[in-house]
Amino acid sequence: MIDAHHHLWDLNKVSYPWLEAKGVVRFFGDPTPIQRNYLLTEFRENAGAEGFRASVHIQVGATDPVGEAEWIDSIAQANPDWPLVQVVYCDLTSKSLDKELDLIQKISSVRGVRQIVGRSSDEDTKSGTNDLLISSAFHDGLVELGKRNLSFDLQLTPALIVQASKVMSSAPDTKIVLCHAGSPSDRSEQGLERWSKDLRLLSSMSNIFCKLSGLGMFDHNWTPGSIAPIVNECVQQFGPSRCMFGSNFPVDSLYSDYSFLMQAYRSIVPKLDFDMIFGKTAEKFYNIN
Repeated sequence: MIDAHHHLWDLNKVSYPWLEAKGVVRFFGDPTPIQRNYLLTEFRENAGAEGFRASVHIQVGATDPVGEAEWIDSIAQANPDWPLVQVVYCDLTSKSLDKELDLIQKISSVRGVRQIVGRSSDEDTKSGTNDLLISSAFHDGLVELGKRNLSFDLQLTPALIVQASKVMSSAPDTKIVLCHAGSPSDRSEQGLERWSKDLRLLSSMSNIFCKLSGLGMFDHNWTPGSIAPIVNECVQQFGPSRCMFGSNFPVDSLYSDYSFLMQAYRSIVPKLDFDMIFGKTAEKFYNIN
């Protein structure tokens, strides 16, 4: 079993401005309980108890992205009994992109890149990250990732799916995975209908996969029943061979413990699809040995 989306941080070794800012409520809630070190030992205790034996670390806003990647790689090298690969930050619009990709590809645990397109409308207005979708340099960067056999983790909001689908369709040779099922924040019947309809623009492309992750960020009081329609829709659209589970811990630990999260997914995911969604899809996508 592979957890395909989680984070680690050591506040004594890597600087994360959002973790160091006190009293700032984020789009996913109050981060105060997780503004502490979260290391592999604790993560393994959480995930290992549920049968996981490998994982994918996702970049998480470090001041020095390469420094974060090198730190994660040192953890991977020190724990060969826990296969750990990573997705790092890189600005695909950078004029020195080739050099930056050359540098991160020297790090053996690197499998792909995440540059967040959208978090929430409020935060995106301040960050301007939505503009990546109208950037020719961003598009060229996506294509370059495919040439280098690097994947792209796509994080956005439902309002951006239509626009993003046009950009993603022009990079058919790049493996792309949609983070957090596209962050469906409007959980009303009408909201989920709009999300489902637009999601088909992405699921229709064979190079785009989907992560069943982070569903608590926009519904802090979620239940197995409330997330089941989202999980089922993703599996129906993408198929189990293009769906993978990610805990999004420790962020999603703000809303439940790891055991409750897994109990919910075990009650939703069909047994026939379990091995694929909780291991084989991520193993192939991220080339985990």
